[in-house]
Amino acid sequence: MTSGSGGGSGGTRPTIDDAELQRFAALAADWWDPKGKFRPLHQIGPVRLEFVRDRLKEHFKLDGRGIKALAGLSVLDIGCGGGLICEPLARMGAKVTGIEPKEANIKAAIAHAKPQGLDIDYRAATVEDLVAAGETFDAVVCLEVVEHVPDVAAFLKSCAAAAKPDGIMVLSTINRTLKSFALAIVGAEYVLRWLPVGTHQWDRFITPQELERHVAAAGMRLGPAKGMVYNPLRDSWSLSSDTDVNYLAAATR
Repeated sequence: MTSGSGGGSGGTRPTIDDAELQRFAALAADWWDPKGKFRPLHQIGPVRLEFVRDRLKEHFKLDGRGIKALAGLSVLDIGCGGGLICEPLARMGAKVTGIEPKEANIKAAIAHAKPQGLDIDYRAATVEDLVAAGETFDAVVCLEVVEHVPDVAAFLKSCAAAAKPDGIMVLSTINRTLKSFALAIVGAEYVLRWLPVGTHQWDRFITPQELERHVAAAGMRLGPAKGMVYNPLRDSWSLSSDTDVNYLAAATR
């Protein structure tokens, strides 16, 4: 699963896989169809949002009891896709910037946000572009992206550089286990057809320990990972201590 694809601009950079970008750009029209190709992202949306919101509230010591729980925070969503995370973050009061290398995804995101009056800064850009321009944010969010990036270490260094010194980075990805191969690839792509075949490459999945090392090399410290698990009886997702497949974690300096 992915909320987009991130990293460099141009197929020669180690943080980009042009084939991955083209694959998701081709599906740009489907981002907001809850029963379409991105149905799994719609399903895990509330769980991801709960984790992001709670980590940001905790880190910045926000009261967060009102509708605008994240008011005053600048948030960068790297690999924002059609804006599935950007929009609820903006509704919570955050000043949101969403980036994607491919224009098709950004156009889809703008088209969906504009009629709702949501002021989201969508850009066809990469995290390296923003870092080179000296832009930094209170929070950097990168969900279901690192498993699509060839050079995770280089990519995460750029992501960390986009966070302010007292900022936070929130990541979600897929663990590299036999269970994740069975569920995230065989089950989700071939059996249940939740995702197009070829969406994921198992060898690019990353363990929490590997993610922790890459984040440390980028100058940040990764907090405890939290799993996301699917309940087939309820057809719903929830946070869990089981990190064998999907998991989230937050990093600070």
